[in-house]
Amino acid sequence: MVQIGQVNKLQVVKIVDFGVYLDGEELQNILLPKRYLPEECNRGDWVSVFIYMDSEDLLIATTETPFVSVGKSAYLKVKQLNDVGAFLDWGLSKDLLVPYNEQHKPMEEGRSYVVTVFLDEHTDRIVASSRLSRHLDETSVYFKPAQPVDLLICGRSDMGYKAVINDTHLGLIFKDEAFKPLSYGKKEQGFIHSIRDDGKINLALQLPAGKGRDALSEQILQHLKDNGGSSELTDKSAPDDIYRLFNVSKKNYKKALGALYKQKLILIEKDKLTLL
Repeated sequence: MVQIGQVNKLQVVKIVDFGVYLDGEELQNILLPKRYLPEECNRGDWVSVFIYMDSEDLLIATTETPFVSVGKSAYLKVKQLNDVGAFLDWGLSKDLLVPYNEQHKPMEEGRSYVVTVFLDEHTDRIVASSRLSRHLDETSVYFKPAQPVDLLICGRSDMGYKAVINDTHLGLIFKDEAFKPLSYGKKEQGFIHSIRDDGKINLALQLPAGKGRDALSEQILQHLKDNGGSSELTDKSAPDDIYRLFNVSKKNYKKALGALYKQKLILIEKDKLTLL
């Protein structure tokens, strides 16, 4: 089934002067304009294309890759405003519309916003919304504590930071769980901390102390093996360097090193770690 707002692999069924037509199945033939044609494109070939509506509300194909597709969220910049809404740069020649009724706050030209992208069920147009809670679930019974998730920071409050989870849900990172600065629109790797009684989702940037320590220890040992048995990333290293490699706080890293040292698996020296 061909999906609007997604990359599809379609077959060339007709060649014309201004491009080729692709078999869109129940959507009928879809034009891939000449400027997007791959070299030596012949009838019967299969081409990976993104499907969307052009400025005349006709289905069109492109071999360009947008920054975001339907069902995903992203941090995008406003290129222009008009009486219809705000238009975002999403990597295609036709900009992505955020109607005024889908703006959490009035958008400003030149600023970037976290939006989620969806298909308007009445028009089949691809549109975006910064009213995230209108389109993303704020409760869940499916996530489990300690489950790894992809996060997109989408807001800040007195309690902490709000984040999009796996493009489908919204959750909260409490202030005391944010051991490093977090920026609006930034992607992070995180974990489900807990599910509250009301179903809302608490998040963490690292596993709670004691959980996942074995996994971290294994990562440290593997890192040492991959680097000839030694590493300059010690318990004295900068927190950012530790997080960049292991995605944990310096506190958890030091605890994992201590456990490995007690097990006589590593030697901790002033300027390096050595595998025993």
